[in-house]
Amino acid sequence: VHVYIMTSSHLNGHVGDGEGGGEEEMRGGSQHREMAVDCPGELGSRTLPVRRSAQLERIRQHQEDLRRRREEEGRQLDLNASLRLRKLSQNPHVGIDNPTFLQDSHTPQQPALGSQHAQTVLELEELLQSLKQVKGCLSDPQSQSDVELVLSLLQKADFQSALRIHNAVANSMHRPSPPYPHTHQALQLTMEGLVQSSQNKDGLELQSLLSDTRALLVAHDGVAEREMQLEPVSPAGETVTQWGGETVKIVRIEKARDIPLGATVRNDMDSVVISRVVRGGAAERSGLLSVGDEILEINGVEIRGKDVNQVFDILADMHGILTFVLIPSTEGKPPPIKETVIHVKAHFDYDPSDDPYVPCRELGLSFQKGDILHIISQTDPNWWQAYRDGDEENQPLAGLVPGKSFQQQREAMKQTIEEDKEPEKSGKLWCAKKNKRKRKKLLYNAHKNEDNDIEEILTYEEMALYHQPANRKRPIALIGPLSCGQAELKQRLVNSQPERFAGAVPHTTRSRRDGESGARDYHFVSRQAFEAELAAGKLIESGEFEKNLYGTSSDSVRQVINTGKICLLCLHTQSLKILRSSDLKPYIIFIAPPSQERLRALLAKENKNPKPEELRIVIEKAREMEQSCGHLFDAVIVNTDQEKAYSELLRLINKLDTEPQWVPCSWLR
Repeated sequence: VHVYIMTSSHLNGHVGDGEGGGEEEMRGGSQHREMAVDCPGELGSRTLPVRRSAQLERIRQHQEDLRRRREEEGRQLDLNASLRLRKLSQNPHVGIDNPTFLQDSHTPQQPALGSQHAQTVLELEELLQSLKQVKGCLSDPQSQSDVELVLSLLQKADFQSALRIHNAVANSMHRPSPPYPHTHQALQLTMEGLVQSSQNKDGLELQSLLSDTRALLVAHDGVAEREMQLEPVSPAGETVTQWGGETVKIVRIEKARDIPLGATVRNDMDSVVISRVVRGGAAERSGLLSVGDEILEINGVEIRGKDVNQVFDILADMHGILTFVLIPSTEGKPPPIKETVIHVKAHFDYDPSDDPYVPCRELGLSFQKGDILHIISQTDPNWWQAYRDGDEENQPLAGLVPGKSFQQQREAMKQTIEEDKEPEKSGKLWCAKKNKRKRKKLLYNAHKNEDNDIEEILTYEEMALYHQPANRKRPIALIGPLSCGQAELKQRLVNSQPERFAGAVPHTTRSRRDGESGARDYHFVSRQAFEAELAAGKLIESGEFEKNLYGTSSDSVRQVINTGKICLLCLHTQSLKILRSSDLKPYIIFIAPPSQERLRALLAKENKNPKPEELRIVIEKAREMEQSCGHLFDAVIVNTDQEKAYSELLRLINKLDTEPQWVPCSWLR
């Protein structure tokens, strides 16, 4: 289980690593490997400052407890296991009294300040004297030989050096810490007291003494003021060498009101381990927490052995400066990697609350098809860290989004499972239903659309900002089903501003009619030339009508652009891939139909009376177009009213002159 440490309850969670538990288990929020935790409450109030090295005192106390337990276990030895102890118990009066212990029996020894279990500091001369007294009381040769061996050990230089080191460490470990100052205004309080007592004899004597102690009080106030200040956050933390045999570090991070901590942790047996550091949080900015660090304490509260839900409850009441006692990761801190931010356009919708694989739902970043995402970290290839374009101010922490390869793999797996579930069909319908009315039959470039029948897994497309030059306008492609008004909108723009807008002159193989002019109405070409253009991929769209071929070439669009005008196109969705693969940099607007009743009213203004079934077909066709090609649209206009749709279309076109737009990076290479 992982826990997510953050300040804002809106920010979401995280994804699993695929270990253990079925999908049903993963769907439960309580079963997620990472869970979002917050520290609510006001951060303005601060508690009394923590004494400097308070964590060290707790560590020393922990060591002392371990030592005491070992001593107690040692005292429980079986006395009958030793031959000498048995003899001593049979003759309790044999031996001599040690005068040191006789003295202690009358004068109880006071424990050292600051320690309940003071270590005995042994001096070499005392040891030698005691051993000589013991040797004189022993009668058997073996015991005297043992004492001689110990005496020779004590006289060696190596042992004497080790003893001096032991004594120095013992004195240092059990030295009492200085008292905490109650005030840094001792001089001021003394002066006030003297003023009040200056009328009597004692007060006058105190005033005479003040000249000798004034410097001492000033020094006291200076030291006390520094001791009573809040400890600054150490940029490198504090490293201590012992905590039950482990090396630990102490770091302090201030969790401000509007900046979450931004770290995820997981349970590893009894340990609570940091598993992810999220961009934008205090943990990432400070650089003090690393992936793999084990948390032992937070603000003096022991964390080891606690479940993530308990960690959540503990952190909920903490704010301000958080002090972590950590066991550093054994892997060591990796060198900082300066990652390049990439900008992508999402080609699919994503909702983390619906994703059983996201490590932490609270950290998951939801988005819709067409949204621009700023990917700031790909350290975890499965779960990138990202911001939505325009949401950086409202989104202090980065969110998790599926990585490109991870999304492709799971979508491919999903498609395979769905295909396996489909019942086998006896046959397939290969011929399309023919329309009774005479209509152009589109002949789309086959070699450019070989993948139309293959299910493409859509993920992300890398984007960059592009500002169109004043003398080279982007062509505007209007997409939508028939009867949605895109042709009318195009014609209205051309008629109202002919000096600004124009349509591309199409190609055809039919003969020229009376009154028609080449390069104005059509480019009249032979069938052989038309098919050569088609084979070369120069035709954005093409079709056949009454045994004549028609099409729009990219060169025709380019001719309009070269005049400084904006080229307007009404295209089918199957033309978009060819158009986007050219160097024309089109701006694609989808003209969507309104509701069925509203669509009927709009068509009635044009003296059309469609059947309900025809209206349903238009709406269903629009839905299919959006489903298959919605990721290619730059904007969508719902044509509920011709005037409003025209104004919105003009606004979008004008915006291209004033604001940079996101375009595929491949267009700018």
